[in-house]
Amino acid sequence: MAGAARKPTARARHSRAIRSAAALAVAVGLAAPAAASPATLRRSLQNIAFAPLDLALSPLVAAQAIARNMQAVDDPTAVRVLFLVPGLGWNLGVQAMAAAVREIAGLLELVPGVGLAFTATDWPPLFDPAESGRALVDVETRAVDFRIGVDYTTLPAAS
Repeated sequence: MAGAARKPTARARHSRAIRSAAALAVAVGLAAPAAASPATLRRSLQNIAFAPLDLALSPLVAAQAIARNMQAVDDPTAVRVLFLVPGLGWNLGVQAMAAAVREIAGLLELVPGVGLAFTATDWPPLFDPAESGRALVDVETRAVDFRIGVDYTTLPAAS
């Protein structure tokens, strides 16, 4: 029986587990940056939470965008009247689908957001209009940026 391997005792396994855990704690402590940035996770959760409200407010946002655009163009009154119904229908569809894209972008940013929450790295927005477009409610706080009822069809520069 000289060639048989000995099994480690419970005490040796326990000691090895403690050393491994200590080494892992030191490595994580040394690797963690001084300033973590939960910006990606925060944006993801905001998009997930506020996209359904964008969808619910899309008729109001679409109507406001059409009214604003009708005042900004120099078309004859007849063209404006003829544009109203198809323009409102098209704009309503765009607003509703953009709200769905905002929800999907929030879901896609969730996993990277959790991973990046403990680093100083930030992920660029997957759906920038939710960040930069005009909104019915646009209130920034330290914890949450309330951007609800985003107009996805008006360019931010035209705001």
